[in-house]
Amino acid sequence: MVSSGDQELRTAINNADSPVWSVRAAAGRQLAMSDRLEEVADVIHRLLLDDQDTAVTSETAEALLARKDTIGLRYVLLARSYAAETWTADEIQAALDCDPDWLMTEGADRLIKQLHELATDGDDGVRDEVQRILARLRPREEWARGSDDAPI
Repeated sequence: MVSSGDQELRTAINNADSPVWSVRAAAGRQLAMSDRLEEVADVIHRLLLDDQDTAVTSETAEALLARKDTIGLRYVLLARSYAAETWTADEIQAALDCDPDWLMTEGADRLIKQLHELATDGDDGVRDEVQRILARLRPREEWARGSDDAPI
């Protein structure tokens, strides 16, 4: 007998091939929240790089980042490194740049920790994306300094 979780996962995988963008986007959100993410990595990657509609890319990336874990961030960075189309890369970058969780101290600290974990990832593209993001971030000590370089 097939469990309801298996059936839901199978349905989401099938929906990832739908000709309707909203169905693919819903599949991306559902698969991104799966506790079996590694089993559906290829499908997630395909949805992140959807060549028909950037809403699929955006919604899948946002759902992966909403997991707040390193694996979700890794899949988004991996897709960003593979994005051949400018609009796809822009959608993935927007999901990364606009994650509201990273505006809070706890979220920003988690992001920096996860980026440092991924800095030694086995994939060159992930490592390159990590370095690109870290280069844009200033150390927190600099945020807490005034223009005269004295602590605020």
